[in-house]
Amino acid sequence: MTEARFTCDVAAATARPLRHVWEHTIGSGHATLALRADWQRQLTRCHRELGFGHVRFHGLLSDDVGTLVCEDDALVYSFYNADQICDFLLSIGMRPFVELSFMPTALASGGDTVFHYRANVTPPKSYGAWATLIGKLVRHWVERYGVDEVRHWLFEIWNEPNLAAFWKGTQTDYFQLYLHAARAIKGVDAELAVGGPATADNAWIPEFLAFCEREAVPVDFVSTHHYPTDAFGKPGDDTLTQLSDSRRSVLRDEATNAAREARGKPLYYTEWSTSSNPFDDLHDQPYAAAFIVKTVLEARDVVEGYSYWTFSDLFEENYFSSKPFHGGFGLLTVDGVAKPAYRAFELLHRLGDQLLLVEGTHETVDVWVTRQDRRIAMLVTNGALPRHPIRTELVRLEVHGLARLVSAVVERIDDDHANARRAWLEMEQPERPLPPQLARLETASALVAEPAAYTIDGETAVFDIAMPPQGTALFTLELP
Repeated sequence: MTEARFTCDVAAATARPLRHVWEHTIGSGHATLALRADWQRQLTRCHRELGFGHVRFHGLLSDDVGTLVCEDDALVYSFYNADQICDFLLSIGMRPFVELSFMPTALASGGDTVFHYRANVTPPKSYGAWATLIGKLVRHWVERYGVDEVRHWLFEIWNEPNLAAFWKGTQTDYFQLYLHAARAIKGVDAELAVGGPATADNAWIPEFLAFCEREAVPVDFVSTHHYPTDAFGKPGDDTLTQLSDSRRSVLRDEATNAAREARGKPLYYTEWSTSSNPFDDLHDQPYAAAFIVKTVLEARDVVEGYSYWTFSDLFEENYFSSKPFHGGFGLLTVDGVAKPAYRAFELLHRLGDQLLLVEGTHETVDVWVTRQDRRIAMLVTNGALPRHPIRTELVRLEVHGLARLVSAVVERIDDDHANARRAWLEMEQPERPLPPQLARLETASALVAEPAAYTIDGETAVFDIAMPPQGTALFTLELP
């Protein structure tokens, strides 16, 4: 082992505000899942324990929600299911980040669909009819929930229109879709927030804003998506090959460039994850925790919202897997067992609102220190992309400005800590764990606070910790 040394003066007056931008929104899969009791239980837990404020999902306008259907050659608007979803979110203190997709069959110009639930991805036959639908829905919500409430929501037009799988029109067609929806929303209330282009891989931002400026189309925020596998490797490469061709902090660099292109407008990433593969074992492993921590903390001053995809493996874009660890996007398994990624967000939620200056650098180790009231939090990761060099590192944290410590504890996420997948493998990978097995997985998934060893000399405390590859650790110091 080599030593990585970092120092921080917790009494210094150089703290910067730390906005918990990763808590603004969390992703889900398909709108109808929000009508399930297990989905609702899991989201309630995520809101309570992780602090998420909004949730975003696909298909609110699709036929299975029933928002608009055609009966006897007449258009029938029904907002009941959409209201049930919004009622629930508001009841637990959350709000929707409204993705306006996909095309109701009654308005669709073609039959192309995506996902197993057959979401229509064609432009509307009539942009006027599309605008009428959006205006009716939003006006209904304002009447039901009040304009002051709906002004806290965000309205995003479509999902990844730059990908042929999600939009069979051209870029020009998407801009028309946006134009009619945005004007319909602002026609209900000028202060409602609308944005786009909701693209994959940070695409179309300059062109989208140029169009909106040229045509005087309202746009309050910019939204896009990225994954560390975007644009790396070759078509058909597996995730590990794509990530081996990627680079550390790639998402920070992409977000910084997107923020420049956004020209001062708030930037929301409404999807991101450790990879774009829906069946990637990395989502279930401690690797994801270290990647999440580094990624969100590097984005803290760049974005307004950073929505991880997704909070649960209750997910059905391809098929609904009942296997607890199948590489799904979720922070929680279908049974609600917390993955290391969930625990990462739990540690992040405990960070304070003041970020302190940390001195020291290392190729794979990163350290962040926060302060709030009489509590100091020190978050450490030892992470690298797959197939990039990494080894166990001895990390020394020298903390200055501590007159006295009441307590110091450490919580860890790595192969041996908060790692339910390892316990599942040891029990021979049951596809549907029985209640006693689920209880064992829950125990294995838990964060365990242990006394942190340290030495103190005057007002300087020294903490040493061996950080294994892809490990994460949080020290919490209570001051008198």
